[in-house]
Amino acid sequence: MTEHQAAGRAAGPAGRGPIAPERLTVVPANEASWADLDAIFDANDARRCRCQRFKVAGWIWRDTTLGERVAMLRAQTACDDPAAPMTSGLVAYVDGEPAGWVAVEPRPAYVKLRNSRIPWAGRNEDRDDDGVWAVTCFVVRRAYRGRGLTYLLARATIGFARDRGARALEAYPMVTHAGKEITWGELHVGARQVFEEAGFAEITHPTTRRVVMRLDFTP
Repeated sequence: MTEHQAAGRAAGPAGRGPIAPERLTVVPANEASWADLDAIFDANDARRCRCQRFKVAGWIWRDTTLGERVAMLRAQTACDDPAAPMTSGLVAYVDGEPAGWVAVEPRPAYVKLRNSRIPWAGRNEDRDDDGVWAVTCFVVRRAYRGRGLTYLLARATIGFARDRGARALEAYPMVTHAGKEITWGELHVGARQVFEEAGFAEITHPTTRRVVMRLDFTP
């Protein structure tokens, strides 16, 4: 049992309603155990990608193996190493159980974003500016879906990025419509309303289903 699991077990079962903030712990991934993060990915649609879609320069399924993607995620997160100078995201615990992940790093860390038209349509800025961070992926275990965890994780990225020197934080979420089905796999980038509620503003709408949201930090 990990430190975070032990701390939360006394709170009782997770239940099925919205997750109360007092039942949530969000930590940098290097402060979480690899076993906990692996449990989040292993039981999810993301078990094959391992959050490498924006990290692999080529075609992810052609140019990497699953074993390589697992190793890449482990190296990027530096799990089990609280002293690590860098990590690539945050891990959420609900009642001490590993429940979700969000990827957040300086934007240049995502090599695939550099040549994607979505972040840059209608914009002219330095693509290598590491003062701009990006939120690119959410992974939530099935038992915790539909309970507001992505909203809580999106908010957690703000302080995490700002405290590490970010001048701005971006996201590239999907536009959802009531009554229109959308798969969880498509929503790995998050939904527009998740970032709206966290205080992000829409700056471009490059496709009918994708927007660019941004939060600029006051110096």
